[in-house]
Amino acid sequence: MKRAIILSVLILANYLYSCAQVNTDTTKISAVQDSVTAINLMPSQEAELAYNSGIEKMKIGDYKTAIEHFDEALKLKPDWAKAFFNRAVAKKEKKMYQAAIEDFEKCLNPADSIKDVLYNMAQTNVLLKDYEKAKANYSKSIELNENTAQCYYFRGNVFFNEQKYLEAIDDFTNAIKVMPDYAYAYNDRASAKRQLEDYDGAISDYNKAVQLDGQMAFTFNNLGSALRKKGDVKSAIDNYTKAIVAKADNYIAYNNRGSAKFDAGDYQGAIDDFTAAIKIKGDYAYAYNNRAAAKFKLKNYNGSIDDATEAIQLNYDYGAAYLNRGIAKEMIRDPKGACRDWEKAKKLGNEAASKYMSDCK
Repeated sequence: MKRAIILSVLILANYLYSCAQVNTDTTKISAVQDSVTAINLMPSQEAELAYNSGIEKMKIGDYKTAIEHFDEALKLKPDWAKAFFNRAVAKKEKKMYQAAIEDFEKCLNPADSIKDVLYNMAQTNVLLKDYEKAKANYSKSIELNENTAQCYYFRGNVFFNEQKYLEAIDDFTNAIKVMPDYAYAYNDRASAKRQLEDYDGAISDYNKAVQLDGQMAFTFNNLGSALRKKGDVKSAIDNYTKAIVAKADNYIAYNNRGSAKFDAGDYQGAIDDFTAAIKIKGDYAYAYNNRAAAKFKLKNYNGSIDDATEAIQLNYDYGAAYLNRGIAKEMIRDPKGACRDWEKAKKLGNEAASKYMSDCK
């Protein structure tokens, strides 16, 4: 009510001032003022105010309060598609995914012409792991020429996660046709090509992605891995280094650069990189196991055992760590311990353990 009074008084301020000039009868002026206080906003105006408050709360990330304001707006204006849409977006941000889908569905009437409904529904379907509905909604959005590049891109990601790499490549290619500077689409198309062992194609796409956006640390990392697959260890190390420069806490790039240095026979350099990865992420089992392998190469067998043990403590089902620990134990004359580790590695599916078990009883 206070807000209604203030708004009405502001609107009629000039009128009140005019009344005071032509009539000095304070009783009449008071009567005019009393009539002003009795004016109320229409329900549609109250709904607008609640809706606008919800939008302001969304801008600052207060999605809980935004939802409450949209609730208020919809009580006053129950068929308001824009309010359903924005409440759905707020619910998606609050991880209320099924409730968000229900709100999106309420603003699918073509007469409302709200852009992005199908796209946001598809994004929410992905979060619910309902990939078939996600693909269907991306496809419908593409048919309407809405968010076309993004829909191709994200549908491609769904295909990628389903290991349908050819379909993914087609979608990433279509995204690039619509948006030629789409660096993420180049990166992900490269990753799909890498899964199909098309390393030359992958390297070409990764290079294009970093040309378009030189801050994409993960792309430099991916490029390094593709080059490593091609046997170009030096270029791989260079690109892992670029990934670290772009993102100083990139523990994955440190681990991968360490692996490339291991391939090149630089075992101490590999240990330094694995150690850097562990400093950033203390529970990174892969880096512990890789450091164990590098220490073994430098004949630091006890250190190798310690690191492999740490990897196993972090991941009890880590077959490669049991294998490596067993090899190190054999070198310190602990054949029983070695056999136990190899047997465990074999049970976990590590086929390489079998060749070490010939002397085990």
